Amino acid sequence: MFDQFSTDPYSFDEVTSSPITPVTPSQDVLRLGRLLPRSIYLGCASWNFPGWKGIVWGETSGVEDLTKRGLTAYCKHPVLRAVGIDWSFFGTLNEMSYAAMANQVDEDFRFLIKAPQSVTDAVKRDPKGRFRSLNQDFLDLHAAMHEFVYPVINGLGENAGPLVFQLSPIPRPLLPTQAECYSYIDRIAQFFADLPKEVEGERPVYAVEVRTLSIYTKRLLNALRPTGVRLVVGVHPSMPDVIRQTAALRYFEDPEAEGEDWKMKGPLVVRWSLNPIQRHGVAKMTYAPFNRIVHPDPATRSGIVHLLDVAQKSEQKSFVVTNNKAEGCAPLTMIEIARDVVNKLSGEKDQQLDPRSL
Repeated sequence: MFDQFSTDPYSFDEVTSSPITPVTPSQDVLRLGRLLPRSIYLGCASWNFPGWKGIVWGETSGVEDLTKRGLTAYCKHPVLRAVGIDWSFFGTLNEMSYAAMANQVDEDFRFLIKAPQSVTDAVKRDPKGRFRSLNQDFLDLHAAMHEFVYPVINGLGENAGPLVFQLSPIPRPLLPTQAECYSYIDRIAQFFADLPKEVEGERPVYAVEVRTLSIYTKRLLNALRPTGVRLVVGVHPSMPDVIRQTAALRYFEDPEAEGEDWKMKGPLVVRWSLNPIQRHGVAKMTYAPFNRIVHPDPATRSGIVHLLDVAQKSEQKSFVVTNNKAEGCAPLTMIEIARDVVNKLSGEKDQQLDPRSL
């Protein structure tokens, strides 16, 4: 989504144009923001969309200006307490770029940052995503630390949320047998085991999002469990739906857990990238300018709300970001999820009331 820019969108010359102001929220949205638990961080996968005028922005500007200065207004939205940094996947950002973002937001705001594909993709690809060669830096610890972890922690500080390693789909020819699958699983687990638990006085939340079904198995979950990494629920057509991924997360947390009686042992991380009925390019054309919900997906919303409920009962933080290509307008999707969470919590409180007190 930011590939129209150079590697670092914070590297262009200073942009001067019209002011960017936050929208004046409705009483309904203010209420949702007030009642949404502070441990739940909802947000969008990015923020530089002029089409959000009247939803996130009061006065707005162009894409480049929103990229550099829009977070100051974005973070004032009552429901949006987090945002994704997706373009870091396409190239490394430096500490100063991350600091420039952190300087625009409140101290309780959180970023979900994607690791660069130079570390998370097993192959190098051409501009159309086709195999070009093997990637010798795949899951290289030194590269991950110096090109990603250190700049993020030093630049964002306490505003750093989960550091997401989205492992790109591994081409089938590289996994011809079960032995090759097992080898990749061992390599992935070893990488997360080797990541330092403390960096510059901070304890990063590492998260892994798997995009290869052939390795998304109990063997992988068993291998990752002792490393401390969090398993991302990645809602994308290439992966199982949110209900099946919830079952995988439950197994990851506790192999003996059954039914609804289970607890999360760390933060919940959810990334909703694309509507299951759409392809990326088609969704982008269909949903632009991203100012309304075009294809509601109540089943996915319900699944995410259920996960948020489990996280709350487990006393764990939650981080959920969604893309415009999930339903058509990411901030409106987040508002609806916030509404469902608040309604669920209100209903549970009503059920807990002692009739004698009424």
